[in-house]
Amino acid sequence: MNKLKTGDQVIVLTGRDKGKRGTISARVDADHLVVDGVNVAKKHLRPNPMKGTTGGIVDKTMPINQSNVAIFNPASGKADRVGIKLLADGKKVRVFKSSGEEIKA
Repeated sequence: MNKLKTGDQVIVLTGRDKGKRGTISARVDADHLVVDGVNVAKKHLRPNPMKGTTGGIVDKTMPINQSNVAIFNPASGKADRVGIKLLADGKKVRVFKSSGEEIKA
């Protein structure tokens, strides 16, 4: 079970964008996430008349390692760790480590 999922609010812990908050928009692979507004790079695009695209410099969101982000806990307003709790009916749910409350996904 992945501890971070698409749609979660996260805070960047290290690097150039330290302290920024964003939403996970995609998982690239097991270790990398794409977070909206974080790790944005300039991409030089060549015009392609066959596709109807114009050239220029565009902003592109690049993947970031999931070890460099932590989930945002709205109750405390800080970054938190994620734990997995087993319910009585055998279902697994994600919980905040600090408070033990379930993460609403």
